[in-house]
Amino acid sequence: MLTIALAVLLAPGTPPASAGGTAAAAGLAAVQASCLLWIRRRPGYALAVAALAGVGLEVLCPPLGWLGLVNVPLAYVARLRPPRFSLVALGLLLLPTPWELVTGGWRDLLFAWTALGLGWALGELQRGHFQRRHDRQRQVLARERERISRELHDVVAHHVAVIAVQAAAAEDVFDAYPERARAALGAIHTAARSALTELRSMLHALAADDGTDPDGPQPGLAQLDALADAVRAVGLEVTLDRDAGAEALPGGVQLSAYRIVQESLTNALRHSHASRADVSVRYGDGVLSLAVVDDGTGPPRRIGAGAGRGIVGMRERARLLGGTLEAGPLPSGGFRVAARLPVAAERAPRTEVAQ
Repeated sequence: MLTIALAVLLAPGTPPASAGGTAAAAGLAAVQASCLLWIRRRPGYALAVAALAGVGLEVLCPPLGWLGLVNVPLAYVARLRPPRFSLVALGLLLLPTPWELVTGGWRDLLFAWTALGLGWALGELQRGHFQRRHDRQRQVLARERERISRELHDVVAHHVAVIAVQAAAAEDVFDAYPERARAALGAIHTAARSALTELRSMLHALAADDGTDPDGPQPGLAQLDALADAVRAVGLEVTLDRDAGAEALPGGVQLSAYRIVQESLTNALRHSHASRADVSVRYGDGVLSLAVVDDGTGPPRRIGAGAGRGIVGMRERARLLGGTLEAGPLPSGGFRVAARLPVAAERAPRTEVAQ
């Protein structure tokens, strides 16, 4: 913007004729351009300053355009604010344009109208595009939260069922076999702690039931071998390296880890044309660490693209567990997804009650 203004000001035969007038016009052009640096924080004030600087430019250098290049800040305002705000700004800038009939003519007036109208229209188009993209991403996030809520509901329901069965068993053997009753109470304690951990994660998601139920039990880390075999069957070489002890982690953590690996391998097949993927699952210091690295050469993967689960869904799963997820291309080629999922529940073996 400043470059264009200076090019017009320094063009031969363009007013102002004096060096002082040119310097003053250049200073006003710099002020007008600098409004773009803070227009996002104060769009109304920034546009007002740009318009006031444009008044000076209109007097010193009419060929630069109506109020200088005020149509550029107007486009930014239209991009940042809804029409009820930007249209008022457009109207205020159009209101004094008949002055062009005094200083120039009809062509100058039409040029002023056209420049302001195009600036506003461009900003409004960009605002609409950004709003639609933002709405799509929110829908993606909402659908993924619904899915996570349903899956975590099943995990918690399992723990509650274990509590009910063990409580009934403890009641039956409480007098005759106190040791068995004590073992049942220990199992209830373990199941209750796990259920509370899963509930804390679930309450952060937006629970919404669309009437569908999973076809089977929710998967965990023990099912990663079957997942790797299924992916190998369609042409992607998968190496799986995991800690055996991780399979004793809480069901919600295992479910999220499985879904992250599943989505990463799906993306490797669908988007990057990879031929190989390495999966690493490590548990230590209360954190489950996942890494999926492929050798794909496809185009960059966009957040929120496709069916709506992708990177947005994986990141949301990690966030709901208090963890983090990073995804991006590697400098040497390929794509890497890395997640860290904290494990709050204590791992403990399940206790069965014999009757």
